[in-house]
Amino acid sequence: MATALRTERTEARLLPEQKARIEQAASLKGLSLSDFMVQHADEAAIRTIQQHMSWTLEAEDRNVFVQALLNPPAPGTRLRAAARRYKSRLSREQRSLAAK
Repeated sequence: MATALRTERTEARLLPEQKARIEQAASLKGLSLSDFMVQHADEAAIRTIQQHMSWTLEAEDRNVFVQALLNPPAPGTRLRAAARRYKSRLSREQRSLAAK
């Protein structure tokens, strides 16, 4: 990240042990404390946004989903056949239980 491109500034209050850990980690990576914090905060932000986007629907997707719930399509032949098989199996089981 080029220093000349940085135009925003932020501050963070750290506990002494947090700062010591972050300084040690930055040193191990060969980065300044500031560069380490910016790099890792940016990576965490990207992950958080991606996770959030994977759990939310875009407006068009949401509209399609809601319309499918409000106006479901008629069942197809495979679904009707599955329902018949289920009802048949259920009635056989009920007759079997009643015979006992």
